[in-house]
Amino acid sequence: MMPLRRFTIHQPKHAAEASEMLGQFGEQGRLYAGGTELLLAMKHDLLRYEHLVDVKTIAGLDAIEAKNSSLVIGGAATHRAIERSPLIKERLPVFAEMETKVANARVRATGTLGGNLCFAEPHSDPATLLLALEARAQIQGKSGSRTVTIDKLITGAYETSLTADELLTAVKVPVLAKS
Repeated sequence: MMPLRRFTIHQPKHAAEASEMLGQFGEQGRLYAGGTELLLAMKHDLLRYEHLVDVKTIAGLDAIEAKNSSLVIGGAATHRAIERSPLIKERLPVFAEMETKVANARVRATGTLGGNLCFAEPHSDPATLLLALEARAQIQGKSGSRTVTIDKLITGAYETSLTADELLTAVKVPVLAKS
């Protein structure tokens, strides 16, 4: 493993600003949330970026809330927050239980759902479960927002349908209402 190459971390205040930064930096920029997979790849010199756009600074991007018949989980919500969320435990216990098995305690404390999905690791448990649950990813970019199913987000091993200026802002998971 090599020491990390120099890079600059940028902290946008909202998703539109993050999208603008990504567009400006082009191939030299990448989103940063938990960084558990990204920084490891950068340490191994498999990926090189001069600019990291830290989306953890965007208010509300880590929210977990119920809306109508769905749970909406922010892209910057950590695996630990999902695992411990009373709302997730009550409305979607299979997801809370699966999150207890993600990697290790350190990764769960810092790694985010959005980062996990955007890295598109072929053996990702969250992606597989979200696909089975017919979840949808909410995406924001310079040209506006769009919603896609998880199979349309993750297009191959380590590949997503995100354009260079887009970020995953939330995942919407349909759940049955409690009677």
